[in-house]
Amino acid sequence: MFDKILIANRGEIACRVIKTARKMGIATVAIYSDADKNALHVKMADEAIHIGPPQANQSYIVIDKVMDAIRTSGAQAVHPGYGFLSENAKFAEALEDAGVAFVGPPKGAIEAMGDKITSKKIAQEAGVSTVPGYMGLIEDAEDAVKISNEVGYPVMIKASAGGGGKGMRIAWNDDEAREGFQSSKNEAANSFGDDRIFIEKFVTQPRHIEIQVLCDAHGNGIYLGERECSIQRRNQKVVEEAPSPFLDEETRRAMGEQSVALAKAVGYASAGTVEFIVDGDKNFYFLEMNTRLQVEHPVTELITGVDLVEQMIRVANGEPLSIKQEDVKLNGWAIENRLYAEDPYRGFLPSIGRLTRYRPPAEVAAGPMAENGTWHGDAPQGVTAVRNDTGVFEGGEISMYYDPMIAKLCTWGPDRASAIEAMRVALDSFEVEGIGHNLPFVSAVMDHQKFVDGVMTTAFIEEEYPDGFNGVELPAADLKRIAASAAAMHRVAEIRRTRVSGRMDNHERRVGEDWVVTLQGTDFAVNVQADPEGATIGFDDGSSVRVASDWTPGNQLAKIDVDGEALALKVGKISGGFRIRSRGADMKVHVRTPRQAELAKLMPEKLPPDTSKMLLCPMPGLIVKVDVEVGQEVQEGQALCTVEAMKMENILRAEKKSVVTKINAAAGDSLAVDDVIMEFE
Repeated sequence: MFDKILIANRGEIACRVIKTARKMGIATVAIYSDADKNALHVKMADEAIHIGPPQANQSYIVIDKVMDAIRTSGAQAVHPGYGFLSENAKFAEALEDAGVAFVGPPKGAIEAMGDKITSKKIAQEAGVSTVPGYMGLIEDAEDAVKISNEVGYPVMIKASAGGGGKGMRIAWNDDEAREGFQSSKNEAANSFGDDRIFIEKFVTQPRHIEIQVLCDAHGNGIYLGERECSIQRRNQKVVEEAPSPFLDEETRRAMGEQSVALAKAVGYASAGTVEFIVDGDKNFYFLEMNTRLQVEHPVTELITGVDLVEQMIRVANGEPLSIKQEDVKLNGWAIENRLYAEDPYRGFLPSIGRLTRYRPPAEVAAGPMAENGTWHGDAPQGVTAVRNDTGVFEGGEISMYYDPMIAKLCTWGPDRASAIEAMRVALDSFEVEGIGHNLPFVSAVMDHQKFVDGVMTTAFIEEEYPDGFNGVELPAADLKRIAASAAAMHRVAEIRRTRVSGRMDNHERRVGEDWVVTLQGTDFAVNVQADPEGATIGFDDGSSVRVASDWTPGNQLAKIDVDGEALALKVGKISGGFRIRSRGADMKVHVRTPRQAELAKLMPEKLPPDTSKMLLCPMPGLIVKVDVEVGQEVQEGQALCTVEAMKMENILRAEKKSVVTKINAAAGDSLAVDDVIMEFE
């Protein structure tokens, strides 16, 4: 076995590989850019080597710099993670020439299957059903328009070397084909150093289901079930689960056997993923093969007990698979939510800055993964598990130079319902402050009826949130539970305040019993009767609930028992109450005396400033180009400028017909959130 492995990556996947290598007794080497000198993967590795500036195309994807780091460290093997150089045949070849093992497939398999155009041709020759499209190279935007018309709109414009949603656009007409071609080409060049583009038919109402395969260099190959990845935004996965709530055993077997046959056809050896589009009748169509470890691999590990990173390392060491197909059992259900540094209230645009608070829920082991000892913890009666793969820490910086994903929160349960409920509690217990993040959104998805019923498609987010995410309006029963909790917490805070102020010894008697709790436009008149074990909260409709908690003022996470049911609330102090976040809702909760509540209704509402005649920068980023000039009349939907952040280009468009009166930014300018880019009459 290897003595030392270099991880040619960063962030959470580098940390993930380090954990398994450490378990196997293998020393690890991290590489880092200027932006990552204090990163978690650097702290976790046994040694770390600097490789250049923050930009990935000047550091992490420069093969010569990575090879220099390998020589300096004396590493015998390299794990590429995902993204960056993970599917780069030239990198695999350079390692082979240097006598260093690549913890991934042979370069021939990367060339055959890592390139989406080539892989589709091979799949067609092997008799695999594929989505209609144009496999050749596309010269320019007009060529893209011509091909799109031949394939038939809508079409998907994709980077040949792409992955993770980068370099992908859906076009519904000629104008969108032109724009999409150029943006995809630019993103592909920046992210992968390869700007080749291809076009395929975009299948409406699809489900995205992928098969995990594992092969060795001795001709053995198995599949480890499937992952449902249909909940996507901008073609990037947000929620994944294993198994799929849609597949039956017959379809699973057919997809798995076809995937293994395809992998064997190209001499594949390592972990890989074959992706399919599956229609409502369970017809499946090959999309592509990812010749690397997938972001969502933890859910497969959680239901099979197989450490995929360990298997990759053993295959790279020349060992035959120790697992046969009949050994693979799918046990229970696992769900993964990706935590992104992006603001769901601003159209999911990237957010950067310092993590002033980062407190994931405690990891708890249960199920197949715990049995194999890959990670440890105390399982509550062995029922559910929590796992968080992350690459950040409290006080660390979220950079604009890399992918916005900062953690993958996973839960496991014996069935889908228990895994979902475990995820709801884990999300409510996850504390993140200092940046915009998508925790409220994924919390809302976990409660959405279509997700609960397992009937989602890749159009889920577009169809269910057509106007973007504007928060969650909680049902009356949930509001009542939160109102009772807020009243009990307010009483505790008031008692503490009277103690601090030095009021009379019987201060607790001076804290009132009658309050009005206001949240999400609803008033609850409550009466609080406290005792040493908790408080009974009575409502004006005659009902009451019992509340118990060890929460103390200043704690930002309140774990509360309401009539025997657990409730986790993220709590912040505001004047006259709390800012409470729960189940995707972000609320100002005011707790007032009855007289204060009467007077509050008379207060005028403060209106936000009028910015309707301005184009504000929605995220920290770089102006790529400005498409208009002063005095120009623009139409609704017209492109105004392009802003790049976290490897993604974002086209900002006019919301209505108007005339440009002032332009405050030019190509190359770096802007902060809400900087004024241009103004209109």
